[in-house]
Amino acid sequence: MQVLQVQLEIRPDPTEVGGARRWARSRLSGSGIGPDEPLVETLILLVSELVTNAVVHTGRPAVLRLLLSGGRDGSVSTVRLEVVDASTCPPAPRCAEGDETGGRGLALVEGLADRWGWSPEGVGKRIWCELDRCAPGASGAGAVAAPGMYPASAGVPTGVGIAVVAREGFAFGAV
Repeated sequence: MQVLQVQLEIRPDPTEVGGARRWARSRLSGSGIGPDEPLVETLILLVSELVTNAVVHTGRPAVLRLLLSGGRDGSVSTVRLEVVDASTCPPAPRCAEGDETGGRGLALVEGLADRWGWSPEGVGKRIWCELDRCAPGASGAGAVAAPGMYPASAGVPTGVGIAVVAREGFAFGAV
């Protein structure tokens, strides 16, 4: 299995969210994932939610990571999105009511991602979610994943190679 990791540093400014979406879209387009695949728009929505949560609720810089994993043939089968911030407060899902303008982000993440979770990371935390790329002709998420691969409480799955990279850098690693 090959893993490609790219990351972007995010300033604690809500205007960074649009740039994070554009950055993620450009990284996906260079990975062989077509712009019309449902995974793309779902991932962009998840980037919006998690980056917004990081910059609005912590007021500190964050790091957005995309990990693209797949087979030896170079095709991407799973996209993992991670947002690392410097707050130790765990994510707290809320039940927004009526006209409230916030409180729906983690419910969206739970509903859209194939798997998600969080874990402590240094002086802060890492919130992650994964989307499985559907096989051609398949419908819905999870079409190519092994069932029960990683529960949300699992944190970082074992066996996934993670490279430390600089702003907008990338690295390949065999797992």
